[in-house]
Amino acid sequence: MKKVLVLYYSQSAQLKSVVDSFVSKLGDKDIRVDIKEIKPLKPYPYPWSFYEFFDEFPDAAHMRGCEVEELDGLDESYDLVILGYTIWFLAPSSPIVGFLKSNQAKKLLKDKRVITLIACRDMWVMAQEKMKMLLGNIGAKLIDNVALTDQGKGIYSFVTTPRWLLSGKKDAFWFFPPAGILQSDIDSASKFGERLNFALRNDLEKRDKPLLKNLGAVNVNGKLIASEVIATRSFYIWGNIIDFFGKKKSLPRKIAISVYAIFLGLMVFTLVPINLLVRKVLNHFQKDRLIELEKKYEEPSGR
Repeated sequence: MKKVLVLYYSQSAQLKSVVDSFVSKLGDKDIRVDIKEIKPLKPYPYPWSFYEFFDEFPDAAHMRGCEVEELDGLDESYDLVILGYTIWFLAPSSPIVGFLKSNQAKKLLKDKRVITLIACRDMWVMAQEKMKMLLGNIGAKLIDNVALTDQGKGIYSFVTTPRWLLSGKKDAFWFFPPAGILQSDIDSASKFGERLNFALRNDLEKRDKPLLKNLGAVNVNGKLIASEVIATRSFYIWGNIIDFFGKKKSLPRKIAISVYAIFLGLMVFTLVPINLLVRKVLNHFQKDRLIELEKKYEEPSGR
């Protein structure tokens, strides 16, 4: 019998829905699927309050992780591991980072074939590069990646995603589309599990090559890559600045967070649109380069 381990942390429950769809056609009498939720020792709120959200920002941007509960009822003989995660400030979420830095992960995932499963807004490339590093540090083998992104693309998600995280509301309002991934996209994630069922039955995973090619597993927008790189550097610097002003929940830190929030809001509604326009012009002269970058970051699964 083949054994598959599915690990995930889902704060809003959206990723859990994606995971459930993904594995719905994977398990059967010949393939056992163990699903385990990663749980932080100190649970994170949902929806977030304003200061709790930004208090976590430095730890997330610097990938410090958090302490998580040890998983029980597992063995070390899994044929495949599916790791579901969301993006916090262009990095894997703190509970996922905490788990991957734990001694249990080092033992459990060493030499294991891993498929990452992302549910997020449309900027995930830099987070996946960090994920590759985390998996490489513990000797895991990344063979596939699947990324499902929000229906509200581009600048819309700068409004709809924070609104969802801070209020729990994801419905459409004014001229903004709903937050989150389309239900039809979530439902269609079952095709990946179906492909894996076939692959495991035929021992294809033993080749240590991608199993999900030609299924539309990922779709990188090359026009966003430069913005992701810039934002990642900015988050790292601002994370240091906020840390400098004191510990979590302290008044000086809250003042620093307030300043950063104002800066971020001004940037989103002024510099970001300008940057998009400039990039649009520059990208017209870098089409070949963008295609190369898209192919690079879409590996290993490709479109």
